[in-house]
Amino acid sequence: MSKLEVDAVVFDVLGTLVDEPAGLRAGIRELDLSLDSSRIEQFLSLWQQHIDREQRRILDGVRPYLTSDVLDLEAARLVADAAGVDDPVAVAALALSGRRLPPWRDTVAGLGRLAQRFPLIGLSNASRTALLGLNAHAGLRWHQALSAEDARTYKPDPAVYQLAVTVSGRPPERLLMVAAHAWDLRGAQGFGLRTAYVARPVGDPPTSSDRFDLCADDLADQLDKAHR
Repeated sequence: MSKLEVDAVVFDVLGTLVDEPAGLRAGIRELDLSLDSSRIEQFLSLWQQHIDREQRRILDGVRPYLTSDVLDLEAARLVADAAGVDDPVAVAALALSGRRLPPWRDTVAGLGRLAQRFPLIGLSNASRTALLGLNAHAGLRWHQALSAEDARTYKPDPAVYQLAVTVSGRPPERLLMVAAHAWDLRGAQGFGLRTAYVARPVGDPPTSSDRFDLCADDLADQLDKAHR
């Protein structure tokens, strides 16, 4: 990263540093232990589609801002209804599964190595409370963790990337945004941040027209490239 001349590194969290689908699958499985793999995948898709749709409606101004906690509870109710579960305690537990997400195998070590050289900023669409829980569960290391809740919108709204710029006290071009989602990097790039794509099984890969500053298979590779 020295060759990019950046002063701080900004990380997306969900999908980039933690395996969000794996955590949600575990929560859905706990909702009903009789569910087979195909049904779990069906309910996972139902959850993801709801979150994507409602965040888009908020970004489009169709719906007022709601935290990720509210959207997760809505998704949990949809899944529970589809599974025929009407226990409110079970629904509440499912809604919190988004805070119990396992880190990818290279996440903790990669953050630890990078934290020795740069300030690290987490920038997530998760609420403040959810971000606290998932950071603690996954053992993520930050110098600052920022939630889109502070901007009362969701990425890729420019207001969310502004949070990182404001906290760092540096211009956008001195920050490197790392994410497994090309849509997120496009948003950061449009705001003037440098960008690094890291491949994950659950990410949104770049298209042929995307031009990011770095691309890597994992965080360790990302670090090696950055410091050569």
